[in-house]
Amino acid sequence: MALSVAGRYAIITGGGSGINLAFAKKLLSRGCSVLVGDISLRPEAQELLKQYPHDPLTPPSANRPVALFKKTDVTSWPQLSALTRAAETAFPQIDIVVPGAGIFEPRWSSFWNPPKSPTNPNSPSRDEAEGDPGHYAVLDVNLTHPIRLSQLAISHWTSRRMPGSLLIVGSMAGYVHGIGSPLYFASKHGVHGFVRSLGRLRDTVGIRTAAIAPGAVNTPLWSDDPDKSSMISADEITASAEDIADAMLELLENPQYGDGTIFEATARGTRVVPAFNAPPPDIEDGGISEYEAGVARQWEKKITEEGLKV
Repeated sequence: MALSVAGRYAIITGGGSGINLAFAKKLLSRGCSVLVGDISLRPEAQELLKQYPHDPLTPPSANRPVALFKKTDVTSWPQLSALTRAAETAFPQIDIVVPGAGIFEPRWSSFWNPPKSPTNPNSPSRDEAEGDPGHYAVLDVNLTHPIRLSQLAISHWTSRRMPGSLLIVGSMAGYVHGIGSPLYFASKHGVHGFVRSLGRLRDTVGIRTAAIAPGAVNTPLWSDDPDKSSMISADEITASAEDIADAMLELLENPQYGDGTIFEATARGTRVVPAFNAPPPDIEDGGISEYEAGVARQWEKKITEEGLKV
């Protein structure tokens, strides 16, 4: 029997733009209320809030879903807790949690741009060389944040003895690799291992867990970054944010999924990625091969000629 998101309540991090904004729109159009947690909202996300206004005097419902926003830095555990409490206050319950915020190894948190130090004074990195404990923002956003938000969600559901759906934004990068973006690949491999590890929750306590695994998608993550957009041709990015949002809805509404499912989505279609002996993905269709080849050449030349300055 198909599940439905109508009349449900969701938290989505990173919903201010890109894939997660497209998914927020999809949920709202199906009657699911949404609380977006993000640093900021793009104009199209601001319009979405106006389209689905929240009136505290009128409870949201399947016939009147609402969209809310709470400014959230997902690397802050107190702010993730505050986001969860805001949803508990605004909504009768939380049914769906989507830790969607992510970054694609920007220059300011990149393995090949180590943290600034006396011997590496010109690095663009904002990670702290003398951090104690040290950290990389890519891992904070892409891996630690979904783990912590998942803990908060599972606490909400198990303490109330209710089911729930946890849908994490992974990537095809979670089962391929490349020298150009090692922190990003590591973060998505970690996300997929985490999701698979929670798979038994579906049949024990009714908490469904899954990860969507897109390739490159035509979103601001690519188009707003000159370094990335210059390394990939327009026709190499084959999936739209709406394509991925459709696949995410399928993950939520099809009851056969949710046992740690990794669900690859490209413009050509979808597939469940098996845990072992998985056929390789169509990297060309995923849209990451051209970029990875370009960035690999860039860093191989740099470290061959100069070495890695730390």
